[in-house]
Amino acid sequence: MPLLQFDTTRSLSADERSAFAERVTAIYTEEMETTAGHVAVTIREHEPSAMHLGREVEGPLLFLDAEIRRGRPFERKRAFALETMAYAGDALEIPDPNMKVVFTEHEGEAMMGVDRVGGEWEGKE
Repeated sequence: MPLLQFDTTRSLSADERSAFAERVTAIYTEEMETTAGHVAVTIREHEPSAMHLGREVEGPLLFLDAEIRRGRPFERKRAFALETMAYAGDALEIPDPNMKVVFTEHEGEAMMGVDRVGGEWEGKE
């Protein structure tokens, strides 16, 4: 039951937001060994003055706060982060130095919807 929260200084059209959310969901399901039905994505746009990164270069910023269930190996998280940032860099023209990913991990039962409560992750690794 991940919540993938993107903050950016890039202005996106409705079609760009939809395509971005769909692709990021696909990357998440592949890299994190899960299904798409419970992946939530938010995309928040900000004025350039509302975001800052010490190492930034000219161009838009993109930060991802990935609220995920605990238990996935570092390699899976790293693969998801790298693939997502590669996609964002290409699709949204965001320079590599201007992107950041932070994972926050929760116990399965801390992640819930109206119809279910998450369990612990039981991956193959």
